[in-house]
Amino acid sequence: MRILLVEDSELLAESIRLGLERAGFSIDVFDTLMDSRAAVESVQYDAIILDLGLPDGDGLDLLKDLRTARNMTPVLILTARDSVEERVRGLNAGGDDYVLKPVAIEELVARLRALLRRPGGALGQILTAGNISFDTSLREVCIAESPIAISRREMSVLEQLMRRYGRVVPKNVLEERLYGFEAEVTSNSLEVHVSRLRKRLSKAGASTNIHTLRGVGYLLTEEDK
Repeated sequence: MRILLVEDSELLAESIRLGLERAGFSIDVFDTLMDSRAAVESVQYDAIILDLGLPDGDGLDLLKDLRTARNMTPVLILTARDSVEERVRGLNAGGDDYVLKPVAIEELVARLRALLRRPGGALGQILTAGNISFDTSLREVCIAESPIAISRREMSVLEQLMRRYGRVVPKNVLEERLYGFEAEVTSNSLEVHVSRLRKRLSKAGASTNIHTLRGVGYLLTEEDK
């Protein structure tokens, strides 16, 4: 899952980025309204963590723009503005949660996952494909009810393939969900993750197979008999 973090404190942004990456998220970090607006216009994020006091304006302006455009991406406001009036303003502007700084990374991750578990969110459901099950909240993958160890990148690939089970997932869609803007991505990086995932699933006895459609993308279907 790909998260946008809008935060102008470099130290805090780096701390949050590392914490969210350890929790399995892919993160883009921007410190201005201008760059954040450009980001949401080009990427479909699963959620946004939004600071309000930014160098070039108020984060609420970005939130209002999103809601005016009917972009309902969950937004968690993270700010030092602690008055009741400010909280009401943030929630009335379309914020889904309002968290005061400082906050423990563990709480931030929990609140973010809570947003993503809401109806229509990216979490809160168990995906199935053949004998594979994927608990999106616990981030646990099982084959024939037996848990398997799987890397964060491979898990992200599998999640996208399972969400579109039986349909082709374009390569660019997978890359967008896996990598942030600043991630160093080699030309065959995605292929490597898919190859490792395919071998891991086969070794564990998965009843599905990942097919490669050259120049198009990938398709998860039942294993050919």
